[in-house]
Amino acid sequence: QFATRVVSCRAAELRPEGGGEPVPGFQVVLEDTILFPEGGGQPDDRGLIGDVPVLRVTRRGPEAVHFVQAALEPGAEVLLSLDWERRFDHMQQHSGQHLITAIAEQTFGFKTTSWELGRQRSVIELDTPSMTAEQIEALERSVNEKIRERVPVVVRELAADDPEIETVRSRGLPDDHAGPVRVVDIEGIDSNMCCGTHVSNLSDLQVIKLLGTEKGKKNKTNLVFLAGNRVLKSIEQSHSTEKALTSLLKNGPGEHVEAVKRLQSSVKLLQKNNLNLLRDIAVLIARDFKSKPVQSQLFVLHRKEGDSEFMNIIANEIGTEETLLFLTVGDEKEAGLFLLAGPVEAVENLGPRVAELLGGKGAGKRGRFQGKATKMSRRGEVQALLQEFISHRSPEA
Repeated sequence: QFATRVVSCRAAELRPEGGGEPVPGFQVVLEDTILFPEGGGQPDDRGLIGDVPVLRVTRRGPEAVHFVQAALEPGAEVLLSLDWERRFDHMQQHSGQHLITAIAEQTFGFKTTSWELGRQRSVIELDTPSMTAEQIEALERSVNEKIRERVPVVVRELAADDPEIETVRSRGLPDDHAGPVRVVDIEGIDSNMCCGTHVSNLSDLQVIKLLGTEKGKKNKTNLVFLAGNRVLKSIEQSHSTEKALTSLLKNGPGEHVEAVKRLQSSVKLLQKNNLNLLRDIAVLIARDFKSKPVQSQLFVLHRKEGDSEFMNIIANEIGTEETLLFLTVGDEKEAGLFLLAGPVEAVENLGPRVAELLGGKGAGKRGRFQGKATKMSRRGEVQALLQEFISHRSPEA
């Protein structure tokens, strides 16, 4: 916690990170703050000003701007509280990144070009087209050895004209930077210009797990990692999944993969058999219709189980030169698929209207109009529309 004073408070809006409607509120500037504004690859802190939650902290020149949803009185003294769990997580990931970056460059000559501290996992972009499994294993082993050595992490401030700045690893200062330069040292391992929050000793990282690599942009490689408590959370999630699979599959963790492979094979066989049965049913339905002495000009069918191929087989078998077909598959009260088939002119006229009635979208050509429907419960209205169309087209019918 930290006692400070409100300097300014002005109305503003916050755009949610996941998109959506802007949130009305206020931008608050304090005399000083313990909440880190986003920057340097690290997300911002969260906390409270008094009992008012801080939803975002950003940097505006030399100021940290706190977004809240309640107005605060300029000049008022306030108590600032930090969300320590979030802060410590960011400290572990950021210091972990510095350590991985330093060892990767020293051991393999792979320079870091950028990084991102994500909500679930973090990613370091390395200037190399690829990494071998052996290199990843060696890097993971090396960084965890440094954690066990309990190496101190020290923050220093250097004057902007200090010649030592030339020896510090950096991706450059912001254009509007003024004042001293902050340097984070991992003793004997790394010296890095950085504005972020860090642990004071590598032992606070607990452990680092490298999850592997992904192909990056411009011939680079993304190295994915977890540090500290995120490793414990990941193990807990994996263990919970393992227990659930053990219960479902009725075998031990070592046999899960083979059991799933067997299930996949069984499902593929069942799907193949089901598809063949659906085709047979489609042919039988069509033949039954054609065998009747007097054939209706309108054929309507709904089936819960089925797909586009099932409907098209029926249309092919019945023939659409004389008959208008309205076929649907899916849940009768929810969403599904539809097919309108028949004389070209009739389908071109009726297709868009059928799609509109069913709350769906579709397209067609050569006497077929098919698509997805969201309001399958309105099938009766479509049938009435088609019956009316046929009656007007053929009064004698």
